[in-house]
Amino acid sequence: MERDHDVTGWTFLTRHARALILIHHDPHIRIRDLAAAMGTTERTAHAIVTDLATDGYLTRLPTGRRTTYVIDPTKSLRYPPADPLPISALLDAFTTTPSQAITPAANPSTP
Repeated sequence: MERDHDVTGWTFLTRHARALILIHHDPHIRIRDLAAAMGTTERTAHAIVTDLATDGYLTRLPTGRRTTYVIDPTKSLRYPPADPLPISALLDAFTTTPSQAITPAANPSTP
């Protein structure tokens, strides 16, 4: 009998990975919407985005009253036992949009 992940409390992807995937799908996502999609509080979602930005996995670009997030697909996954694997491999596994398109140069609001 298969158990529901809501009952057992665990998933295969960490919250940080889920946040990256959601941001990849919508680079203009609000923290409130990110939190709702992840099933966390806004405070937790904000802390995760801060972790990712601090470690260089994404950059926050203010665009008016909103924020645009730019993911660096060349950063390696934080998985020490394995050979360095770029973030783009994770993003490509969960999307049909190539992650190479999400670079600072591809962002139209970047000067």
